[in-house]
Amino acid sequence: MMEELMHPEWSADKIEQLKDHYKNILSLLGEDTAREGLLKTPERVAKAMLTLTRGYEQDPNAILNAAKFKEEYSQMVIVKDIDFFSLCEHHMLPFYGKVHVAYIPNGYITGLSKIARVVDVFSHRLQVQERMTLQIKECIQQTLNPLGVMVVVEAKHMCMQMRGVEKQNSVTTTSDFTGAFNQAKTREEFMNLIQHN
Repeated sequence: MMEELMHPEWSADKIEQLKDHYKNILSLLGEDTAREGLLKTPERVAKAMLTLTRGYEQDPNAILNAAKFKEEYSQMVIVKDIDFFSLCEHHMLPFYGKVHVAYIPNGYITGLSKIARVVDVFSHRLQVQERMTLQIKECIQQTLNPLGVMVVVEAKHMCMQMRGVEKQNSVTTTSDFTGAFNQAKTREEFMNLIQHN
């Protein structure tokens, strides 16, 4: 009950429809949905999926605008090691890792926690890592109009670890950038600052 109060966008009808679908899936997989351990599983999975895809209900630009402040600071602002979890749209299996974001203000800054919230919005959708990287960059560029933005995403993909090639330790890195980060020196400065010791 408490979980539902935390997510007002969850309608009883939406939960019920998802629940029915998951019950059918369990049956198709050969499970007995009347078995004690599975009685509440369809509802739990329905609520879990609504949590994992709540980014569809949120506006990342509004999040940045809610804490947009005029400031003459014009050096690089970096928020690094933002943890994220997402679902790959190809297999609906998790991919997870860290996002590093830098921007160079052009008259406006935003609350640092808002950058992390923007990552949350885009990661809580069915995604591919490349598109998520682009969407985070574009959102910050459009809303704050900085001199430049750079986003680096490092992730492990369960679709590569649990199935297919089954490679446990591979990490996929994507990056995208605008403006001042088109200069190799500026990109290099950012990359040096996010390196793990």
